[in-house]
Amino acid sequence: MAYRRNLANSAEGVKGPTAPRKRYLSIQESEVSFDGFLRDNSSGQHPLTDEKANKHLQAYESQVKGRFERIVPLLMKISSLQHEEDFVSRAQKLTASELGFELPTHVLEKAWVSPLNMRALFAWCVFQTHQETSNSFFNSDPLHGAEKSNEAKAFQSFLNDCGFHLLDITPCSDGRLAHSVAYVLRIPFSAVRRRSHAGALFDIEQTVNRWVKTEHQRYRENLPTPATAPTRYLKVVTYHFSSLDPLHQGCAAHGSNDSVAAAEGLNRLLGFRKAIENSFCCGASVDLLLIGLDTDTDAIRVHVPSFDTTIDLDNWICTSEIYRETQSMSADLALDEITRRVQESAKTRPDEGMVAFIARLIANNISQIDYVRQNHGGHYPDAGHAEKFIGVGIGFKEVHLRNLTYFSHLDTVEEGSPDLDVGIKIFKGLNVSRDLPIPVVIRFDYSGTVPGARDRAMADCRRVDEAISARYRDLVDEGLLHTFLTIRDRDEKSPAEPVGSSLDPSLKEAH
Repeated sequence: MAYRRNLANSAEGVKGPTAPRKRYLSIQESEVSFDGFLRDNSSGQHPLTDEKANKHLQAYESQVKGRFERIVPLLMKISSLQHEEDFVSRAQKLTASELGFELPTHVLEKAWVSPLNMRALFAWCVFQTHQETSNSFFNSDPLHGAEKSNEAKAFQSFLNDCGFHLLDITPCSDGRLAHSVAYVLRIPFSAVRRRSHAGALFDIEQTVNRWVKTEHQRYRENLPTPATAPTRYLKVVTYHFSSLDPLHQGCAAHGSNDSVAAAEGLNRLLGFRKAIENSFCCGASVDLLLIGLDTDTDAIRVHVPSFDTTIDLDNWICTSEIYRETQSMSADLALDEITRRVQESAKTRPDEGMVAFIARLIANNISQIDYVRQNHGGHYPDAGHAEKFIGVGIGFKEVHLRNLTYFSHLDTVEEGSPDLDVGIKIFKGLNVSRDLPIPVVIRFDYSGTVPGARDRAMADCRRVDEAISARYRDLVDEGLLHTFLTIRDRDEKSPAEPVGSSLDPSLKEAH
């Protein structure tokens, strides 16, 4: 069985042989369903576009974002009623009718004494709307990506056939990439390990620890594949850029310089693999992939690795170009052309499993290009940030919509301050400039099978909440930053559980 050397960009060799390559399934052979692929393009869309999936995803996006967009108009009505007779009951009835929940009575009852605290009501509404979204996501699986869904099982099988046992993706924390898994790449969310970081600069040590846990599970439980299976851990970085305003709407963490964003993403990938090589002498069990995302159109560009895993920053394959060049073809010919383009993109012959995987991503992304064309005229109207809240901590499996959440994955505020500070800066422009507060949802997932894990997750929430209050004291004192504390058992399908709020200690019961 053939082996290959695993070379870093510096052309340094690694210790030990690589994992043998398993035969892959081509995109046509895969058991993964491509509903809507085999059709003509009389509708003006690409023949590979999954129209049924696009309609479903658009309905979900409209439903969820519509909930948040109703908040400000509702509060404007509430504000105009604050001096009316029976204000509290009228406000509660109106809110229940338009948003589906009630406002905190203790805030409403003070309206006759002092001006209504609209900042507190705004934060409350954002938190409650997020909670409703979480409830719906875990109770009904609207994106059809739950762990035991047919879609997730089929994709995991496809991933294994490509030679990978786990897909670990790090997109930027920017809310314009929050939908990169379920929408842009069209991957079932439970089939991916996702951790967002500012500039896609993931923590190498933490990623090594997750790799260790994954490999340990393979040895002990034969999951997701047995340790003897010739599969590898695939680490992906997704950086971003703007095609319409590249100098201002690119990645803030890299000064809107997409070349720097790509280079820094690659450096993290290489650092991760080098850490595995130096510590475990088996860097060959890790494969790397670098993807760029145009936040204006959702088109991706993929830096196809060579067979020796070398990634060229100046060489990529662009989905928007493939879209134009294959739009007049039949679905089968378009798939063949995608595969050919991927094979020819790398400087030297790429691994066949990687080719199949990238071809699948490109085919999926074509549907997303049409999604943006059909629903937003080809590019999003909100070229910049338009997030609704900051998500802090570990979790948020339910967030898969563009510009809904700015992520700051962290264990402690001290170590995660670079990500969090960027988020606060963004929301000073989005909210504070309009005299609205910054809503921060703190989340810590835990394993219910581990004794005491729930209590520790609650303690983590309180610890991070206190650290945020101390770090941004001026905002907190002015009522311009509110927090909502939630925990979730990752071993269950249940939604997040609210355990506290900065609005008032008595709200723990209300939430």
